[in-house]
Amino acid sequence: MKYNFDTPINRRGTDSIKWDVPETELPMWVADMDFRTAPEIVEAIQNRAAHGIFGYPDIKDDWYDAYINWWAERHGYTMQKDWLLFVTGVIPAISSIVRKLTTPGEKVLIQTPVYNVFFNCAVNNGCTVVENPLLYNREDHTYSIDVEGLEQCLKDPQVTLMILCNPQNPAGRIWSASELLMVGELAARHNVTVISDEIHCDITSPGVSYVPFASVSDTNRNNSITLIAPTKAFNLAGLKSACISIPNRRLRHKVWRAINTDEVAEPNSFASIAAVTAFTQGGQWLDEARAYIENNRVFTGEYLKEQIPDLILVPSNATYLLWIDISALGCSSREFASFLRKTTGLFLTEGIHYGVPGDGFVRLNVACPRVTLEDGLARLKTGVEMFRNAHDLRS
Repeated sequence: MKYNFDTPINRRGTDSIKWDVPETELPMWVADMDFRTAPEIVEAIQNRAAHGIFGYPDIKDDWYDAYINWWAERHGYTMQKDWLLFVTGVIPAISSIVRKLTTPGEKVLIQTPVYNVFFNCAVNNGCTVVENPLLYNREDHTYSIDVEGLEQCLKDPQVTLMILCNPQNPAGRIWSASELLMVGELAARHNVTVISDEIHCDITSPGVSYVPFASVSDTNRNNSITLIAPTKAFNLAGLKSACISIPNRRLRHKVWRAINTDEVAEPNSFASIAAVTAFTQGGQWLDEARAYIENNRVFTGEYLKEQIPDLILVPSNATYLLWIDISALGCSSREFASFLRKTTGLFLTEGIHYGVPGDGFVRLNVACPRVTLEDGLARLKTGVEMFRNAHDLRS
């Protein structure tokens, strides 16, 4: 490999939300990587910083070209320049869109378990969240869409927006073209606009690609807003750089007005440079990172089977976040995660964080050096054993 993902990087004292924990704790929760980003991106930022003047920047053609070429080459989907809008982040974009396309009291549909901030984006803007829980098969530990439930939710005239997570976070599920087509047709039939959050789309298993929601049909393309970014794939979240793709001209105008009204449509001095460099020079780094993460995913699955058979790794082929079924422990995810952190220092995210259907699960971030993962899994094994002993004593 050209790039080094094995060497641990000390992130303490860097104002990291993830690593702002006691020295004895190991945080494996927040969705950012413990890898340095591609050195090509670091060099581009350093070169820009060396100029020493940081006035108001603008978005130039190279930013549009970078997104268009990357999606065409990597994902087989051709976007047009006028579809694309710069925005400081996927979540600011969702919040702005909810404010613009709904009125207080209307409903936003999500499919749980799902990224918890989706709830906030709706509720903070006066909307009610409607959940269509995903179906969990306890035999093969896979997720699927409850089609009947989805249509019943979409029929409600108060439901005006649906936020789709593609690929799915926290379960790492890549939705198929047929599933996305079904969602798109049902949403359009009931006049519900789809916001497709595709921020994790570039972190897939080697040889596996995701399907852009807007790519599967004219219906999907004309009734959707797609949110994309280099931030998850290249570990650039702190640079506040994302993109909104909207083929529908009238819908795009509304969103353009929304993000400008909310003042989240202007880049900082490094946002565009980092994105352009990532998409034009970061391909090999990303492919090696994906391979490393996949090896960590496989290692985790084997470790659980051999060392902690009570826990089940939900099969996934996207994101660097692993969804682990802890239902055999007979407790809530909050109880176990709290116990685990208190007794071993391992900090995971409890599944209830992602909605009630997430209870009985925990989320583990494996975008880290193998030595860190080994430490985390050893702590997890110890925590399960201690939890079992404590539970037996209470019985």
